[in-house]
Order: sequence, then C-alpha cells, then structure tokens
Amino acid sequence: MRLQVKDIGVSYGDKPIIHNLSLEIPDGKITTIIGSNGCGKSTLLKAMTRIIAQDCGQIILDGKEIRKVNTKELAKKLAILPQNPESAHGLLVEELISYGRFPYQQGIGGLSKKDKEVMEWALKVTYTHSLRNQPVDALSGGQRQRVWIALALVQDTDIIFLDEPTTYLDMAHQLEILELLERLNKQEKKTIIMVLHDLNQAARFSDYIIALSKGKLVRMGTAEEVITPEVLAEVFHIDALIRHDPRTNKPMCMTYNLLKGENKNEKMDNSSTYYTYDNVNSL
Repeated sequence: MRLQVKDIGVSYGDKPIIHNLSLEIPDGKITTIIGSNGCGKSTLLKAMTRIIAQDCGQIILDGKEIRKVNTKELAKKLAILPQNPESAHGLLVEELISYGRFPYQQGIGGLSKKDKEVMEWALKVTYTHSLRNQPVDALSGGQRQRVWIALALVQDTDIIFLDEPTTYLDMAHQLEILELLERLNKQEKKTIIMVLHDLNQAARFSDYIIALSKGKLVRMGTAEEVITPEVLAEVFHIDALIRHDPRTNKPMCMTYNLLKGENKNEKMDNSSTYYTYDNVNSL
C-alpha cells in the first residue's frame, strides 16, 4: 500500500474531529469515504493531502511521512479537487488547466513540450478539448467539473482525491462525472479517493468504501461488506432496506426509516428488523 494512515488525530481549534484513525488506501482502486455530516470525511481527505496538519499519528506516502516531503514533490504524487474549487473568474479553460503543470516548471520559462502534451491528454480524456478556448465561468456545471478534473489530471499524479465531486450536479451530470472517474481508474490506472454522500453511487462505483462515524472508522471493505443494514445503522442511525441492483448486482439502499428511540446514537434494539434482498419479498 502506497498510502497509509496510522493513528492520526485531527482537530479544529479545541474541537477533536478525527480520533486515532488508522487505514490503508488500496493502490489502483476507487475508494470512497461515506458518513454523516460532520463525521470527518472532508477532514480526513484534507489531512491525507496535507491541506491541514494532523495533531498526532502519521500519514505515510511511498514510505515517507507526507509532512516531510517537499511541496513540489508531493504535488507530483497526488492531486486534489476540493469541494468548492476557487473561482476561475476571467480564465479560459486552457489557461486554468495550465496551472496544474506548476510543480514541473523551473524558473520563469513557459510551458514545455511535455507540459503541452500532458495538457492535450487531460483535455482528451475528460472530453473538454472543444472547451479549451471558452471562459470557465460560461460553462455548465457538468462541463466545469470536468475541467477541474482535467486540472487535477494535468498534475500527472497516480493518486487523485476528490471531495464530493458530484455536488450541485443533476443526476445525468453526476453519472457523467462518476463514469469519467471510473474510466480514469480502469484505463489510466489512477488511484481515486473521493467523498460521496449518495450511498448507491458509492456502492456502484467503488472498489472499497470507508465508513466513518464521529471521526472513527466503523468499517472498510467492499460495497457488500460496508453497505449493510448494520453498518448504516451505526453510521447514519437509519433502518435501511438493502437489496441488489439488478444491473450491477451491487448492494443498493432501497428505502430507510430513522431509528426509533430517544437516543438516536444507539443501534436498533432487538425488536427492530434488518431487511435484506433475501427477505424483501416477504414484506
């Protein structure tokens, strides 16, 4: 495993967010982080990319603690698309993605032949080639998100982090972005780590899922191991009905109820029933 998290703790001021968290990110796979609002999903992503520092523990990339790696060298190993990318007001698409080549530039020289080749490749694989001379501000939500992914690709890293890449997009554009990430993983061998809110999208497109609750790891594994009534009860405090998607055979949350009882942080009591595909027809 190239990327490992060992017993990290992360706080915002005096408020602890992540507590003694350890995990490993599988190489060459799509890994998705799920959990309720405020559970530490984005915080974990930011810690793994050194946007914020952990209070304790280690984050290891290729055998080295990331806080000891030179910034430019780290930018050649991993790229991140944040939840709310900074404004690209007044920039054309080609101008924006050229910024992704910064880690490779020396002195005040312009773009090299290699830089331009990588930019052409990123435009091609994200289907944004025809948008290169358009203002980023004039693009649709789906187009803009593909451009930001192109910017991440231009860094030419093996590992890409994305914080809620489908936020604010309609269903068609969400699917477009997730299929693009799946293609980048399978065809370009990129390791993808992302945060998603939609459980069914996470199950459909992920090789592995990390489920967090209150800054702690609840379960990590395949969709079949994580998208279960028991795990969803602990993570989201819901009584979920799970069956399998007839097209993908991946687990799918069909519907759910809030857990009953005064303490929503407790698991369902013995009177509650977990429904699965095997007994859904008896409902």
